[in-house]
Amino acid sequence: MIRIEASTLQEAYSKAARELSCSVVELDINIIQNGSNGFLGLFKKNAIIEVQRKGAHKKREERDEKISTPTSKESLQHVSMETVSNEERKERHKRSKNRRPKHKNRESLNEVSEKSEELVTPVVMEEMVVKNEIIAQEVKNSFKETKHTLSPTVVDQNFHHEKRSISDVVEEVSLQIKHLFQYSCFTLESPIVSKYNEDTILIEFSGEDAALLIGKEGYRYKALSYLLYNWINIKHGMNIRLEIAEFLKNQEEMIEKYLIPVIERIRTSGKGQTKILDGVLIKIALEVLRAEFPEKYVGIKSGKDGGKFIVVNDFNRKNA
Repeated sequence: MIRIEASTLQEAYSKAARELSCSVVELDINIIQNGSNGFLGLFKKNAIIEVQRKGAHKKREERDEKISTPTSKESLQHVSMETVSNEERKERHKRSKNRRPKHKNRESLNEVSEKSEELVTPVVMEEMVVKNEIIAQEVKNSFKETKHTLSPTVVDQNFHHEKRSISDVVEEVSLQIKHLFQYSCFTLESPIVSKYNEDTILIEFSGEDAALLIGKEGYRYKALSYLLYNWINIKHGMNIRLEIAEFLKNQEEMIEKYLIPVIERIRTSGKGQTKILDGVLIKIALEVLRAEFPEKYVGIKSGKDGGKFIVVNDFNRKNA
């Protein structure tokens, strides 16, 4: 194998082919370094390769094997004698194994069985039975204790405990939300938690950074509403109404103006649907339309692109 250095890889390939008196296709090439022109003539690098003719390595190995293998008659005789002696040793070893008496194995098995019978006496058996009974009783007792001492889950508390008054829930939620948001990076006033109706809690946020808490297109509002709802609804069984800097109020006013012509169209034709609505808007529109048309089917549908809209018609009644 020879080492070739040139300004480009192409030049290095042609140079190697000339030196080895063959075509580039017949070369076995290992690229050490790619050529580079550098920047404004600086940091220029030449291409470096290691190359040999294909098949040269195999020929060298075959030549080495021929040199290493013995060719003289004496060496061949020595090897044949060693193989014969090894085979004789193996045959002798097999014969000695076959000559061993088989009754020895039977005697050893009988001895083991007799020893085991001597160890397991009736007294030992009785002790083992008593120990097993004691262990089984302890397991039963521990199972009963754990069964009675298991703490009830949140679901068990909601189902088996009496429902707390909404004033107690409001007080507890108010303390926990204030404690949660006192470490917030936003400049906010103290959150206000109050009763909205018998099964809904109103949570209000205001302050200098309240708009940042809403986020672009209301994405932070949606996330915060989702987290608070899952916490309060699972623990206390209450719904929430989240108001941040009158964001919810403005959304309700906007959707009510949009729904005026939709409601008129539904009254004249008996059916209709809204445009694609997102997040809070679809929830507000659903509540308004269900209150406006209690006798009709009002439901949320999904379009091909995943957008959601509300459908109102007489074909799918709630009582059907």
